[in-house]
Amino acid sequence: MATEDKNRATAAAILPLVGGAANVASIAHCMTRLRLGLHDRSLVDDEALKALPAVMGVVEDDTYQIVLGPGTVARVTPEFEQLVEEGREAAPAPGPGGPAAVSSDDLAAQGAAIKAQQKTKNATPFKLFLRKIANIFVPLIPALIGCGIIAGLNGLLVNLGWLPAVTPALAAMASGFMALIAVFVGYNTAKEFGGTPILGGAVAAIIVFPGVANIDAFGQTLSPGQGGVLGALGAAVLAVYVEKWCRRWVPEALDVLVTPTLTILISGLVTIFGLMFVAGEISSAIGTFADWLLSNGGAGAGFVLGGLFLPLVMLGLHQALIPIHTTLIEQQGYTVLLPILAMAGAGQVGAAMAVYFRLPRNESIRRTIKSALPAGLLGVGEPLIYGVSLPLGRPFITACVGGAFGGGFVGLFNQLGDTVGSTAIGPSGWALFPLLDGNHGLGSTIAIYAGGLLVGYVAGFLATYFFGFSKDLLTEFNVSQEPAPSTIAATGGTTPAPTPGTRGGPDTPDPGTDPAKAPAGV
Repeated sequence: MATEDKNRATAAAILPLVGGAANVASIAHCMTRLRLGLHDRSLVDDEALKALPAVMGVVEDDTYQIVLGPGTVARVTPEFEQLVEEGREAAPAPGPGGPAAVSSDDLAAQGAAIKAQQKTKNATPFKLFLRKIANIFVPLIPALIGCGIIAGLNGLLVNLGWLPAVTPALAAMASGFMALIAVFVGYNTAKEFGGTPILGGAVAAIIVFPGVANIDAFGQTLSPGQGGVLGALGAAVLAVYVEKWCRRWVPEALDVLVTPTLTILISGLVTIFGLMFVAGEISSAIGTFADWLLSNGGAGAGFVLGGLFLPLVMLGLHQALIPIHTTLIEQQGYTVLLPILAMAGAGQVGAAMAVYFRLPRNESIRRTIKSALPAGLLGVGEPLIYGVSLPLGRPFITACVGGAFGGGFVGLFNQLGDTVGSTAIGPSGWALFPLLDGNHGLGSTIAIYAGGLLVGYVAGFLATYFFGFSKDLLTEFNVSQEPAPSTIAATGGTTPAPTPGTRGGPDTPDPGTDPAKAPAGV
């Protein structure tokens, strides 16, 4: 059988097993997998798919993924897309009548398609590298949150003069992890880049060892912790490359002795007499630049950062900010960037509330907003983004406008001298309140952050309410989901259940249960 015929036969075998063309909402592929957005997951025959000779397995994530292998998937996908298109063209045309009601299921399908397409676009070498960097720091977030909350509690008790016998213990709990964070970064870095994790941790541990204070490099005496997480990251990456070189050239009989020794020796010398100094200078420059930016252009910088954060998340570029947040927390005790970026979530909430009021007849979309709004207030924005604003188009832009105004508000106070920071990364929205810290007391910091959220809510609401809908958009979406009385009477007083895979059916995933996690808080 010719290769083209084989690929088309594979696509033709897969299509009916995933529910046919009408059940396919989106199509994309990565290096090895055909990724499908489906209207009705129950129509998929998993066992029959796995039994196909070309299918290596299936994976269920935010999309349904069929593992075909490298090379094969790139050839099968175009054939599959053509078959789906042909199947849709052959489907009977809809009957006459008024405009079809657009439900939250339709928006969820559109959102899933956009998300799948965006993930495919994000699979560039640079963005994959950023994803590796994010994978190093994301596992550290629970410890950062826990230690950050304990640090805040300890600060409150110290200021109030309560429990003086307990506060030293709380300080130790809050600071212990941060004192050794370089070791954890080194461990995760080696693991992510394909080396032996413990060797990455061992090389990174040099950075925090007190004895480095007895070493001179570049005419300066080194300080324990100099270079911080950036130095640990660089040292561990170097250790991975040294280790891989050793694995290729060291005889197998000597590998267990020689490889770890050379890895730590070579990487350690470069770390002590190079990386610690260079990374220390870069870390200091990051802190100095962040302070200068918010001190001199806080309102403008906050407006830009708050307005661009949602698009950065869509492009996958927000992951580059994670090491910067961690460096600022390590240096200053908090990151001044996260409270500003968190305003993007406030703009999203305001936009969703405006959509709720602008579409009074579309009960389906309104139910989605009501179910996703509590998560949005707590900083989990993906259900609202992919289930409401992004598929609608304009409301996503107006949500960014709300984030910009909220960010500008917080940035303005930073410019006036009231620093607002977060002692950890990850949480956003109302969930960030326990992690707030600043230079003028907790009450002032909380008030500024709450004011920023309020500005983001209001600006996002007003921008969306007045500018988020065109006449055509309102005509398409502001349609009741309830069946006409004559339809109910004709079916004996019951509402007919929509056919699976058709518009308005209960077959698309609930956008409020999107499993994807945003590490930087939306």
